[in-house]
Amino acid sequence: MIIGIKRLFFPGIMLVFASLPFSGCEALDYKPDAVGAEVEIAIVIDLERWNGEIGNTLRDELSPWIGTLPAPERMFKLVHVPLTDKKALKRLKTLKNIVFAAPISDSTAEARFLRSILDEDGEAGISGGISVVVPRRDLWRKKQQVFYVLARNEEASVKAIRTSAENIRYAFNSIVRERIGEDMFRKGRQLDIEQHLMEKHGFAVNAQHDYFIAIDTTDFVWLRRTVNSDSWRSVFVSWIDDASPNSLTPEWIYEARQRLTETWITGTMGGFVAIDFRRDLETENIDFLGRFGYETRGLWHMIGHDENGNLIEYGAGGPFVNYSFYDETTRRIYMIDGMVFAPGFEKREFLRHVEIIARTFRLKSDGVNAAVETAP
Repeated sequence: MIIGIKRLFFPGIMLVFASLPFSGCEALDYKPDAVGAEVEIAIVIDLERWNGEIGNTLRDELSPWIGTLPAPERMFKLVHVPLTDKKALKRLKTLKNIVFAAPISDSTAEARFLRSILDEDGEAGISGGISVVVPRRDLWRKKQQVFYVLARNEEASVKAIRTSAENIRYAFNSIVRERIGEDMFRKGRQLDIEQHLMEKHGFAVNAQHDYFIAIDTTDFVWLRRTVNSDSWRSVFVSWIDDASPNSLTPEWIYEARQRLTETWITGTMGGFVAIDFRRDLETENIDFLGRFGYETRGLWHMIGHDENGNLIEYGAGGPFVNYSFYDETTRRIYMIDGMVFAPGFEKREFLRHVEIIARTFRLKSDGVNAAVETAP
């Protein structure tokens, strides 16, 4: 039986990780899927550190409050998982999202485990003051994301976590979207809707099994999912031909979205969807599937005006996520917007679903087939 090893190189330090044993057919490295809740991250650390500065930093940096929801929710749920025995480690290795964060100078079982994955030079380097955060994808299970925070003491661990937090959050968000997207489109994905969009408008997004086209015009398509009369999710796509990327600014995005929803997304009892400017918006410049664009997150509400022009609040509202971007091939500015209305429910995961649909966007001009498999 052979023990394989993988070496990862970082400036000034070589880290050696033992991989699973393999021989014969096992060289194919078959792994079952990771298990557990999608948005739970197992934090492997002793109780004292979990209740101390390292634990507080992990909660603040890896799972910040999302302020663009009606009621703030954490980005992820962090769960303390100590290594009490070999059975605990065996169970831990089956989970989807894992972070090891014990300082290697500690005498705890968690610190001993981290020292065990380092060679002599690696341990000396960490003990000497080098700190690294190492990502491992599909380490023990498929569709699994693991991070090792390797630092000598509490102060160095806290600094390493803060320095790498954005990358860690990005990696966990990416794999969560990937896993949820596979589940969303496994059941009855509507390829006929996708083909219709591609043939008529030159683009497509994945159509989940229970979505339908509510509006389809020359420059606006609204896909909607109705669970019942009291909740729904939707995605609309709008575009402007012969556009200039210079037109794409946050102010333009707000004005364009207001105009589109006031025109097309109205209530059955009157009123229309509008951005709720009473709460802060979050807009940032992003690379959207290789294109220059912006991501905007905020709240919408249903409003209208009476016969005297006074504002009326209809009470409905919820979160939205908007992707506006310029495509050089078609010379179009596209806007993809996902909304959620789900009173009485937490909104974070519902919003993630429409975000996943938006990220399946593809163009006919790129030679992409309507029914192509896409990675959210």
